[in-house]
Amino acid sequence: MRRPVLISAVLTAALAAAATLAFALPAAAAEPYLDPSLPVPQRVADLMSRMSLDEKLGQMTQAERGSASAADVTQYRLGSILSGGGSAPSPNTAASWADMTDGLQRGALATPLKIPLLYGSDAVHGHNNVVGATIFPHNIGLGATRDPALAQQVGRATADEVRGTGVQWTFSPCLCVARNDRWGRTYESFGEKPELPVSMATIIDGYQAGGVLATAKHYVGDGGTTGGVDQGDTQLSESDLRAIHLPPFQEAVRRNVASVMISFSSFNGQKMHGNDYLINGVLKGELGFNGFVVSDWNGIDQIEGGEGFTGSEVRRAVNAGIDMVMVPTEWKTFITTLRGEVQAGRVPQARIDDAVRRILTKKFEYGLFEHPLADRSLTGTVGNAAHRQVARQAVRESQVLLKNAGNILPLPKSGRLFVAGKSADNIGLQSGGWTVSWQGASGNTTPGTTILQGIRSAAGSSATVTYNATGAGIDRTYSAAIAVIGETPYAEGQGDRPGSLGLDSTDLQTLATLKASGVPVVVVLVSGRPLDIAAQLPDWSALLASWLPGTEGAGVADVLFGDYAPTGKLPVTWMQSASQEPINDGDGKPALFPYGFGLTYTTTPPPGTPGQPGTPTVSAVTSTSATLTWTAPTTGTTPVSYRVLRAGSLLATTTTTTYPLTGLTPGTSTQYTVVAVDAAGNAGPASSPATVTTPPGTTTPPPSSTCSVTYSVNDWGGGFTGSLTVKNTGQTALNGWTLSFTFPGNQKLSQGWSAVWSQSSATVTARNETWNPSLPAGATMSLGFNATYTGSNPRPTSFTLNGATCTTS
Repeated sequence: MRRPVLISAVLTAALAAAATLAFALPAAAAEPYLDPSLPVPQRVADLMSRMSLDEKLGQMTQAERGSASAADVTQYRLGSILSGGGSAPSPNTAASWADMTDGLQRGALATPLKIPLLYGSDAVHGHNNVVGATIFPHNIGLGATRDPALAQQVGRATADEVRGTGVQWTFSPCLCVARNDRWGRTYESFGEKPELPVSMATIIDGYQAGGVLATAKHYVGDGGTTGGVDQGDTQLSESDLRAIHLPPFQEAVRRNVASVMISFSSFNGQKMHGNDYLINGVLKGELGFNGFVVSDWNGIDQIEGGEGFTGSEVRRAVNAGIDMVMVPTEWKTFITTLRGEVQAGRVPQARIDDAVRRILTKKFEYGLFEHPLADRSLTGTVGNAAHRQVARQAVRESQVLLKNAGNILPLPKSGRLFVAGKSADNIGLQSGGWTVSWQGASGNTTPGTTILQGIRSAAGSSATVTYNATGAGIDRTYSAAIAVIGETPYAEGQGDRPGSLGLDSTDLQTLATLKASGVPVVVVLVSGRPLDIAAQLPDWSALLASWLPGTEGAGVADVLFGDYAPTGKLPVTWMQSASQEPINDGDGKPALFPYGFGLTYTTTPPPGTPGQPGTPTVSAVTSTSATLTWTAPTTGTTPVSYRVLRAGSLLATTTTTTYPLTGLTPGTSTQYTVVAVDAAGNAGPASSPATVTTPPGTTTPPPSSTCSVTYSVNDWGGGFTGSLTVKNTGQTALNGWTLSFTFPGNQKLSQGWSAVWSQSSATVTARNETWNPSLPAGATMSLGFNATYTGSNPRPTSFTLNGATCTTS
């Protein structure tokens, strides 16, 4: 954009725990739809039976706050208002936001049916439109952490700040797969391979558990346009679109994302805003998305390419499956136009009813009818210390160490250090686009800690830290020079780089000054993508990719001085030259640094973290179970819990020094390690591995009634999507699960989601991910894959779950 299943138990608890609001419904509601004890479908049906066509069209309309008043909301029955990038009340404070949204909301509550307004904002790396909010690293940095649990924490903290200002809907996360670094929205992507945004889609759970509707965007293929042109044309086969760009949206649907935003881009020449097949057919039909679809900012205007929108464009967009239309300023004309299309029979009444039903369902599920106003108990959480600590953790986990000649890092907390670079003492530059304003800006745009401030604090009183942005004044008395350089802020459109991807003249001059001094140079690169730095790299002793860290620059210093070792891994391939673009993992092009690359310092626990647990011992081994036991660390902080990892992936968390393994596969060997975590959430180094080898199972056949599998296929000729629903029909939970089956033809797995997929000959195996290690008794999970084939595409005839044969349908 320029500039959301039934409600989960967690979300129910979050909403129920909200503080007393300024608005409350009478204890005995006059109409059934106002009775929160009734099922949501019944409430929706009752409300829709009372709505006129104009009231329904109002629900499908989203206006910008600058072009609609509370009186407009009342008169036109508007269903949604948004703040575009940088659109904020004055003064731009959390309290002013809450006052503004409440004022508009009272306009909605003044209508005869009292349908609450849904207020949306681009809270894409924190509640970034609000001065004083916690600004988290942009998604490219979160992708470098490879930490889905942290992404969920970021979403949850953001949700509190969002709800505290009366906003109930964030246009986040961007689940794009960025395939060309020239694209100006690369930093909004978690990475260049679909498995990264799939795994980091846990941020959706964070938002929605906090009572905020999430938006999976931009559907679909916006990161794959030819030349990396924003709003361009994604020229791919359908099989490639499905393999690369669709999996994150499949995962979002699996996580019950409340809304999906359509991309400005085209797919093979057809604008996505009018693509009936991909919206109605694939998203709503094949994937079973039951939330609502929203357009992007004036997105329907582009379907036919002219200025503004026409009746034909409105008709095509709505009939293609768009439920709510973002028309920032011309919303009155939109309502009139859509009314005419319905009255003429060109947009069926059933399509209008479907759209409104989807929108109202989310308003009921997220408690808007019961709690329409800002939760003032959360207003004070905007930018609070707890959220900034989460952001600082995200910053330090996102740092990717790319070069460390002579182990110059970590820096000593003594001696003389020189800091230079335009990005060293500049919150605006380190936060990037979508920070207070749409494109972002240089300067002290919002409260926070600059990287320079973080360096001064981390170095302490025993060190001398001198700063000059240009490098003036450096001499050989300094032990190291830290150059904090990189890109200036940008967002969509203005961020495209069809030409050079190198450093600007200011940075090059600063580097030349530092090089001339003869002092070793440590470069901290602040950027939203890899830059063309191969020519300068030999002059640098170290290179730390810091991405766009946001307001908590101390997280960068945490790594520079060794308080925490760098753990980030590249979420994208780093080019040798801009001429290689697009460059991606597996395309055969030589990289300066490959996808997944990242150095570290040592396994010695940094100060303030737990030590290394003892090597786990293995006991009570059977063909399907075993017990791990370990000793607590004898150094570092006191652990309060332990993470049990299987082959490097999180299996479980426990508060004791023992863990029972169940559901193991007979006749297999697997390595397990343990990590201690203290009360502050700091994790120490992993234990040495323990290998669990299970004996072969007995000759007694495994039970056939402990699992069931439903398998369906969407075949597009030469390729297909396999969708599986697996149910644990047994009496005990599976703590760690493995699904296996055999392709009866020549099918070849190309991409999978919601599991770790592998194929050996014709045998396909799907093991649990770190975020879904357990399958409780009676529980159901959904997973799937893309594959190719030649000739026929016969279905697998049998499936096993942890060695037990499943019933199949």
